[in-house]
Amino acid sequence: MSGQTTEMWKKAAVRLGLAAGLALLPGLAGAGSATLAAEAAQAPSEAQYFVADRATAEQREAEEAARREEAEEAREREQDKKAAEADRQEHMQDLYDEGREALDDGQYAEAAKKFQELAQMNGSQTDAALYWLAYTQNKQGKRDAALSTVADLKKRYPQSRWAKDGGALEIEIRGGSGTKTNPDAVGDEELKLLALQGLMNSDPAKAVPLIEKVLNGSASPAVKSKALFVLAQSGTPQASEILGKVALGQANPELQRKAVEYLGIFGGERSEKTLAEVYNSTSDASIKRAVLKSYMISGNRENLFNAAKSEKNEDLRREAIKQLGLVGGESELEQLYRAESSTDVRREILQAFFLAGDSKRLVQAAEQEKEPELRRAAIKNLGLVGGADASSALQTIYKKETDRSLKEEVLNAYFLEGNSAALVGIAKSEKDSGLRKTAIEKLSLIGDKTSTDYMMEILQK
Repeated sequence: MSGQTTEMWKKAAVRLGLAAGLALLPGLAGAGSATLAAEAAQAPSEAQYFVADRATAEQREAEEAARREEAEEAREREQDKKAAEADRQEHMQDLYDEGREALDDGQYAEAAKKFQELAQMNGSQTDAALYWLAYTQNKQGKRDAALSTVADLKKRYPQSRWAKDGGALEIEIRGGSGTKTNPDAVGDEELKLLALQGLMNSDPAKAVPLIEKVLNGSASPAVKSKALFVLAQSGTPQASEILGKVALGQANPELQRKAVEYLGIFGGERSEKTLAEVYNSTSDASIKRAVLKSYMISGNRENLFNAAKSEKNEDLRREAIKQLGLVGGESELEQLYRAESSTDVRREILQAFFLAGDSKRLVQAAEQEKEPELRRAAIKNLGLVGGADASSALQTIYKKETDRSLKEEVLNAYFLEGNSAALVGIAKSEKDSGLRKTAIEKLSLIGDKTSTDYMMEILQK
């Protein structure tokens, strides 16, 4: 073999790798072969580089996939944590509302049970729970238990706005006989409220001071709430001033929330001004949330928009965004979405678009959003909002999409809107067996005539 030929084979051996190169060298033997093998072994082949580069790339891809999965799991854990806390807060509010309802109905034992459970949860309403627990214990004639509960309230929450009511209750308990409340007293209270209502209609100047006396006295919570309602219906400056004082916190938090609610119901420029003052002056998140709901009731998009933009508490921002959706603030929500950087907050805005029935902006997010998580949220909300535009957009997205998880989200959206015809179409045409199975599973849950007919078609094959 000539030197030129040998050199050519040597280069081939180097390029292809030692084993492959030697296989191309039939007839080479002896020292020449050994020399060539040695040279080829010392030089890294292109094939070796290729394999090494590919292994490195695959390793990087695996590491990146692992990081993405870890980040997704972390997000899910954080969302689960927030959801668990939200459920806890909701359960505490349910206990409070159920306890108050039982109390208003005269079911004192049931009310005490609810307030006892709420107090043991050590949440933000524990002081209120202790007050109402003592109140119900006193109503049942359990004076010692009631006094002990009041003492617990004053010791643990000396600065609470319920402490003043607790002190008044303690005086009432020590001065009472310890017997159960006379049922006829409830009827007397109702008669007094009817008299106050009539007096408010005929002579507000005389009625307002009497209602203020009821609010500051030791009347039952039901009577105070109804007296406040009577007051809220009056358009007199005196009544508005008293309602404003209660809304600004010159009473226990429950009565304050009621005043905030009534300001939203009856509206007016003065009420809007007072609500804004309450929101800016309080640090109580539950009161701020009540103000946001009152903004929604009165249709105050401007103040909801301002809260959604500037509120530092993320939960309150979410509440403002939600209420903005309920009043149809699509343009304000769009401005928020464009300016927002937080994925969690943007997801909340997409939910608000659904509440506003804005399928157009949901379609834009579902088709154009770069963040997959937000695309999934938009697709899901399209299923919830329904309608021809949503169905058409979902069909387009499914046809164009290459991300399997997003295709699955479209199938879920079809299920949410009850679009069995679209699911049947996918079940018949989809080549991916997993997606086809998912479509059929969704159809089995809808159970209308279209899905039932298709199930029969499958069984008859």
